[in-house]
Amino acid sequence: MTKGKYPIKYWSYSSLVTYLRNPLTWHKRYVEGVYDIPATPASIIGRSAHTALQYFYGGTPKDAAIELGADYLRNVPDFEINFGKAKSLRAKKVKRKEMEAEYRQAIGFYLDKPPKHKVLGIEVKAFAPITGVPIPIKAISDLVVVSTLDPRAVDIIDHKFVDSYGSVETDNPLFMIQALFNYFTVLYEFKKPVRRFVVYECKKRRNKDGRPQLRKHVIDFAKHRKEFALFHRLVVEATEDIRTRKLFLPNPSDMFEGKDSLEIYRFDLNKK
Repeated sequence: MTKGKYPIKYWSYSSLVTYLRNPLTWHKRYVEGVYDIPATPASIIGRSAHTALQYFYGGTPKDAAIELGADYLRNVPDFEINFGKAKSLRAKKVKRKEMEAEYRQAIGFYLDKPPKHKVLGIEVKAFAPITGVPIPIKAISDLVVVSTLDPRAVDIIDHKFVDSYGSVETDNPLFMIQALFNYFTVLYEFKKPVRRFVVYECKKRRNKDGRPQLRKHVIDFAKHRKEFALFHRLVVEATEDIRTRKLFLPNPSDMFEGKDSLEIYRFDLNKK
């Protein structure tokens, strides 16, 4: 890496978290642009549900939006999906049917009583400069809506389709980092105060005890000002680190991509 040069054009939430977790995987994906790890069925289902919500909040009738999400799922090629133990064509076909059924159940839960918003933007992709950082940040916000707390401000809405409710409380550092990426990009794009980051978690499997399938989590930015300084320092120092780093080592303890990062490292050794 040439001193004074930055290997990426911008930071995103996924890029920053990957760099902190596994530098070699980050280099392969975000510097070399190699995205060769198939997506899990759960992530494909989530993308399909996001597609349906994108159409629904854009004014498409509910049933039509659901079908457009299903079309997205069906059009994902087999090679982009990690089918796990399903290796044969027949097994993959069965798995796809299960995925579509799970998608339809999940999006049905959400759209049974969907949250209502005054929508200002859908799938808002935006960049923003950060003071003292030579490269911008980027984020995609599912929805930008008029804040129900302050009509002069906006709220950011994020959707997650999950197998079980996760830890997305305000003391979860990953949750806060994601929220701040969206905060700065929406602030820069809309030029309005950003009041809250609201996550709707939709559980894909029916709760046996009859509890609602949607769980709402809220970060009111006015109550979390101290996290802004931490976020700024993290982005500044990570940016300086990628400018000066010469070696990218694997992280075998990475529960998601540790094995893959070791294989990348092994391949580079063989090339030498």
